[in-house]
Amino acid sequence: MYSRKNSMESIPEEITEVWACTKEDCKGWMRDDFAFDTEPVCHLCQSPMVKETRSLPQLVNTNKQQKSLGKGIQIERK
Repeated sequence: MYSRKNSMESIPEEITEVWACTKEDCKGWMRDDFAFDTEPVCHLCQSPMVKETRSLPQLVNTNKQQKSLGKGIQIERK
């Protein structure tokens, strides 16, 4: 058999503003572009979040008015 190593295409990254959970043992975070609130709470533990920057793969949010929209309906887990 023939094998050939395919070179992986590098994914472009950029410095991105994110909201990170303040609770020490929680790893919750979200991109600011995709947050519904101007000061969100952690969706995992309901703790406050602080703004910080991270180097993340580029994503484009075509909806620039995300925070002006209402939140969707929460789906309850059973």
